Amino acid sequence: MRNFFRLKENGTNVRTEIMAGLTTFMTMAYILAVNPGILGGAGLSAYSVFLATALAGGIFTIAMGLFVNFPVALAPGMGLNAYFAATVLASKATNHPISPEMALTAVFISGIIFLILTVTQIRQMLITAVPDSLKHAITVGIGLFITIIGLKNSGLMTIGIENTVTDIPKAQFTDILSFESVIHMGSLESSSVYLTLVGLLIISVLMVLRVPGAILFGIIGTTIVAIITGDVNVGKTLEGQSWSPDFTQMNFWDFDWAGVWHTGIISIIATFTFVELFDTFGTLVGTANRAGVMKDPVKGKKTVGKAMLVDAIGVSGGAVLGTSTVTVFVESSAGIAQGGRTGLTAVTTGAAFLCALFLWPAISLIPGSATAAALIIVGVLMMQSVKEIDFQDMVYAIPSFFTIVLMPFTYNIANGVSFGIVSYVLLASIANAVGSKAGGYKVHWLMWVLAILIIARYAFIGSQG
Repeated sequence: MRNFFRLKENGTNVRTEIMAGLTTFMTMAYILAVNPGILGGAGLSAYSVFLATALAGGIFTIAMGLFVNFPVALAPGMGLNAYFAATVLASKATNHPISPEMALTAVFISGIIFLILTVTQIRQMLITAVPDSLKHAITVGIGLFITIIGLKNSGLMTIGIENTVTDIPKAQFTDILSFESVIHMGSLESSSVYLTLVGLLIISVLMVLRVPGAILFGIIGTTIVAIITGDVNVGKTLEGQSWSPDFTQMNFWDFDWAGVWHTGIISIIATFTFVELFDTFGTLVGTANRAGVMKDPVKGKKTVGKAMLVDAIGVSGGAVLGTSTVTVFVESSAGIAQGGRTGLTAVTTGAAFLCALFLWPAISLIPGSATAAALIIVGVLMMQSVKEIDFQDMVYAIPSFFTIVLMPFTYNIANGVSFGIVSYVLLASIANAVGSKAGGYKVHWLMWVLAILIIARYAFIGSQG
């Protein structure tokens, strides 16, 4: 083991690596409870999603450790699981509804595209093409998008209905008048609301105290409070539950190819691919720097490249298992901070995910309010990237702002990314034409290609809600 993972060469030992791996697992184990809640709301079986989440986290994290010797973990990612659910739910009222099986097919296809982009090195070129401020804006926007979902699920955010009769056709929208109020605060008399507030308080305090696994412990604490107050009936919930995993209930290879081609969800596939592209890159480079891998640029680039390959395979592999996009987790940095430097850290985390397959009855006790609190706090963590955006330069500030606000306010990640790219290409090109900045702004040719494709999509296909 010492020789295989080159522990001595990396200045670490077995005990340190195992503790680091368990730390990483504790910080990201919340996904075992959150993912079934999100995708279950979109029509997938919560139990099947739980099995897929645990298996994907175990299999692909162990693969990262064995084949790359890199201390990072993978699991179905936050943001893209929310986009997955929102896409399915929003389409139900349209003439071309998208089933969960179609969405899984779209994720699988995006993984194949991702794999091709990685092998051909185009992935690295695309990453270079997009300005750093826009990359960070995408992260912030997704954070707000996730927060909105948490607020909705908890009941902290409600929608006001006017005392007038309106005749709005199904799946249609109407403009908001100046005197109308849409979003309101939820009632504190609701058990879901006060339990969410309890969860937010527990997680926030633990984070202030820098306790590893604060989100997971917050979820557990909220569940205990819910049991004590009677909001969760343990006997009724556990009735008929088995601690042994039943893999026959998995949505294994549950694809709908005919439905995908008939519905035409090219933009959805593109969004999965595009967002995953930048999310993974930032996480991999950031964790590589913290682990000291990038001290040797040549070795570091090779390691990150191999990690990208495993990540790309994980995207399609996760869809085969029946879950949304599998990606590298930024929480891996917690294990690295504990001294994790090699793949043994990842293997330990992956083994913990596989052990979690036997914990479904305990997971089923967790109320939606506990996972809603976790979603809101994840938004806080993703918001931290806002400090990396250059808001002093309007060429970067305006596209970044569009990216951030349009994701949550139009309830669509693709809208934010699209407006950000197009506005940057236009503003940077105009600024270059008038020579407003010495040296000009970099507008990669791929950005022009993306901008043209986006304009064509909105002009001829529509925004799709």
